[in-house]
Order: sequence, then structure tokens, then C-alpha cells
Amino acid sequence: MVKVPLTILPPAEVENPLWLSVSEAARIAGVQKKTIRRGLDSGGLTFKVVGNRYLINATTLIIWLLASTKLRNKFLHHGFGQYVEEWKK
Repeated sequence: MVKVPLTILPPAEVENPLWLSVSEAARIAGVQKKTIRRGLDSGGLTFKVVGNRYLINATTLIIWLLASTKLRNKFLHHGFGQYVEEWKK
């Protein structure tokens, strides 16, 4: 298992948060869009609605993914996390 040291600022302390669409969040996380929608429904993700689209706060997305072993593994092996080892080289 890959150990990733994290220093996470609470979303309120981030001056200019990054907002992601549901499909962008799913691609980054390595999960399906319906998994992201479940996170929205459960209150685990901070979001805003612009027009008729959900925009998800990227910081809360990462926190939400790392809080669950199953989602953490998907993130590290199928999502954005799979590239971390390459960047360290």
C-alpha cells in the first residue's frame, strides 16, 4: 500500500478553491459518476450549483476519497493517485 503524507487545509481556509464537474471529479477519483453523486447526496462533498450543474470543491473531494479504504484504493490505483510515484522520479 502506498503511504501518502497529507497536509490538508479545511475548505474554508483555501482562498481560491478549485471546482470540478461531476465527470471531472469521477475521472480524477477513478470512480464512476454515480459514486460522486452518492457523495453529493450523503453530504460528504462540498458543492455549489451553477446553472443546472454541480461543481464540487476539489479539496473536499480528496478528503472524502481518503476517508474510505475502498475509495482511497480506487483513487490511488485508478485515479489521479496512480501518477504520484512517477512524479517523485
